[in-house]
Amino acid sequence: MAEYDYDVLIIGAGPGGYVAAIRAAQLGLKTACVESRETLGGTCLNVGCIPSKAMLHGSEKFDEAASGALARYGVKLGKVELDLAALQADKADAVKGLTGGIEFLFKKNKVDWLKGFASFVSPGEGRDLVPQADRSRPEAPAFAGAHTVKVGDETVTAKNVVIATGSSVTPLPGVEVDNDKGVVVDSTGALELPKVPKKMVVIGGGVIGLELGSVWRRLGAAVTVVEFLDQLLPGMDMDVRKEAAKIFKKQGMELRLSTKVTGCTVKGKKATLMLEPASGGASETIEADCVLVSIGRRPNTHGLRIENIGLELNARGQIETDHAFRTKVDGVWAVGDVIPGPMLAHKAEDEGIAVAENIAGLTGIVNHDVIPSVVYTWPEIAGVGLTEEQAKERLSASARAVKVGKFPMLANSRAKTNHEPDGFVKVIADADTDRVLGVWCIASVAGTMIAQAAQAMEFGATSEDIAYTCHAHPTHSEAIKEAAMAVTGKPIHI
Repeated sequence: MAEYDYDVLIIGAGPGGYVAAIRAAQLGLKTACVESRETLGGTCLNVGCIPSKAMLHGSEKFDEAASGALARYGVKLGKVELDLAALQADKADAVKGLTGGIEFLFKKNKVDWLKGFASFVSPGEGRDLVPQADRSRPEAPAFAGAHTVKVGDETVTAKNVVIATGSSVTPLPGVEVDNDKGVVVDSTGALELPKVPKKMVVIGGGVIGLELGSVWRRLGAAVTVVEFLDQLLPGMDMDVRKEAAKIFKKQGMELRLSTKVTGCTVKGKKATLMLEPASGGASETIEADCVLVSIGRRPNTHGLRIENIGLELNARGQIETDHAFRTKVDGVWAVGDVIPGPMLAHKAEDEGIAVAENIAGLTGIVNHDVIPSVVYTWPEIAGVGLTEEQAKERLSASARAVKVGKFPMLANSRAKTNHEPDGFVKVIADADTDRVLGVWCIASVAGTMIAQAAQAMEFGATSEDIAYTCHAHPTHSEAIKEAAMAVTGKPIHI
C-alpha cells in the first residue's frame, strides 16, 4: 500500500502547473493538480494571454477595415461598424476551446483535478487529520515522509508538492479597482468592457498596458498612457523602447512619461486622476471614462500557509528555489510566476516540464538566459537575451566590448510589400568571440521571428552562424540575417 495519496501534487493549473501535471503523469507518477477556478489554464488562458490575443487580433481586423487601409489592395468597403458583443463572443469561444482541451488532456493522462484552494498542513496539525488514502482509519496519523495539503474540506498527502500558483495584479495605492463598475479596471476588467470608452487612461507603460491600450485605441478610444519611468517597456533594449514610443505616438496614443499617479476619484461613470511629475512638481488632473491599472503583477502565495512547513518568502514575496526548482523544504518544489524571473507563460511551461522530470529522477533544465519576451502590439516587439546596455555592462568587467548590427524593416522585401515599414532587427554580439548575446526586433511578426534567435542562442551561435544560414525570400526573417551580417559590417540591402 502506498504511503501517500500521490507521487506529485501540483498546486495551480496555469501554464506551469498543468504542464507539470501532464508531464509527471506521462512519466508514470500518480499525479493530482489543485485548481480553484471552474476551468483549467490559470490566468494566462482564462483572463490573460489567450483572451487578450483574441481581442488584439479582432481589433486589428476592425482597424484595417475601418481605417480604409484595405483600399490599397482593391478592397473597397462601405460603412464599417463594430459589433463588440460578437468580438467578445469570439474571445470567449477561444478560451472555452482551449480550457476544455486541457481538461481533456488531464483525463487522457489520468491526472486528478482536485477543485478548491490548497493550503499546507503543519506536521503537528496533520496528525489530527484524515488522509484521503485511508478513510477507514479515522485515527490514522499523517504519513511520514509526505506532505499533507488541505484542499477544500479534505486533505491529501503527496511525496512531492509543486507550488505553481502564479501571480495576480499589483494594486496601486490611491486607485481602487472595481471591475464590475467598469470605470477603474485591471487587465481582467479591461477584457470585458461592455462598450468602447471615449477616453481611456492606462496606468503603466509595460507589456499588458500597451497591449490592452492598443486594443481599445483601435476600436475607437482615445488612449493616454501614464508611465512613471522616462521610457516605455522597462527591461527591454533602449533602442526598442525609444522606437516603440515613436510608433505608438504615430498611431495616436498620448504618452505621459516620467509621470506618477497620486490618486483617483470616481463619480458616476467618470474617473478623475491626479498626476504629478515623477521627480516632483505641480499636480494636475485628467478625466477618463475608463482607467486601466497595469503596473505589474505579484506572486500568489496568500492562503498557502507555507509557514506551516517552514518555507519563507524573499523580499519580493517570491519563493526561492535552486536550479532544479527545489525549495529549501524537502519534497516541495516551485515554478512559474511564484519564483524569481520574468513572469511569462512560456517560462512557466518550460519550468513545469523540467520540475516533473527532476521529480522523476531525470534531468530537467531551463536556460533562463534564453527566455524570449514578446509584446503583441502592432507591430509586435520581441527580444531574447541581453540588451545592449546589459551586454556592455557585463563584458566591461573583463575588458571586452560588444558589437551591434541593425537592419530596418523598411528595407525588408516582405515588410515593404505588406506596407509594414516600422521597426528593425538588432543583433548584439561579443566583439571577441562573435557569440550572439541578444536579439531585439520590432516587426509585424516579431513574436514568431524571435524563436529563430532564441534557438540560435541556445546552441551558442555566432552572428556569422546566423548570417551564413540561408533564409527564405521574401520573408520578414531575412531581417535577422541582414542584422547579423551588419554585426561585421556587411549587410547587403542597406
